[in-house]
Amino acid sequence: MSNQTTFKQKIKKYRKHPGSFLMLLLVMMGAILTFLVLIFLVVYILVNGIPSIGPALFSLHYTSENVSLMPALINTVIMTGLSLLIAVPLGIFASIFLVEYAKQGNRLMGVIRLTTETLSGIPSIVYGLFGMLFFVNTLGWGFSLLAGAFTLSIMILPLILRQTEESLKAVPDSFREGSFGLGAGKLRTVFHIVLPSAVPGILAGVILAVGRIVGETAALMYTAGTVAKVPSNIMGSGRTLALHMYTLASEGLYMDQAYATAVILLVLVVGINTLSGGIAKRLMKA
Repeated sequence: MSNQTTFKQKIKKYRKHPGSFLMLLLVMMGAILTFLVLIFLVVYILVNGIPSIGPALFSLHYTSENVSLMPALINTVIMTGLSLLIAVPLGIFASIFLVEYAKQGNRLMGVIRLTTETLSGIPSIVYGLFGMLFFVNTLGWGFSLLAGAFTLSIMILPLILRQTEESLKAVPDSFREGSFGLGAGKLRTVFHIVLPSAVPGILAGVILAVGRIVGETAALMYTAGTVAKVPSNIMGSGRTLALHMYTLASEGLYMDQAYATAVILLVLVVGINTLSGGIAKRLMKA
């Protein structure tokens, strides 16, 4: 009875305010449309890609016959690890400075925030051109995984910085006051009380950064190169999974393998998000 009464009250409310009912319909239509687009994309990729998945795609060495994606998959893991190794510490330390040490209203804070917002809006092709001019040519690294990792770290740095900053701000001031009241110093309070409490939010930023790294093509095309093999070291050239898929599709000769690569890339992204989400939940419970 209570549910029916509530529903009738909502109907009367929407009759009195037609605009609210219209907004409700628009919001519901937007949510449904977004969900349908996502389902369509996933189903389209799976239908076209799953029939082309076979053992040849997972060969350790790429040839024009097997069109293996395994070297690109290994390069993707290496590229992700290198990029996060560079960007995550810088982003976290910069966020700690902005939230815990910098004075409110400081001009330097305004400059840093303006810089990060500007960096987050730059197209990836511009990052690729910068990486080619600076890391590849000026520093003499050539087309290499290291040049690509440094370029991607600059791309994801604003994302990690902003997410970490918001996570640190979300930690209640009572945590800091309690730590100070027990005699802990500023440094100990930040790294033993505040930072652990913000880990789930920081991890969410890292997840978003990983998704951008895995799906990036333009920036890596001009920095890491398109060689279809696993280099012997980080100074060698190699393509990632997304760049491998783009190269196959642009050639037009291996469309079936390109769709199969898209399926593997989709599974990889979903797997990373699921694993990271589980880790975040465990950290929150702890």
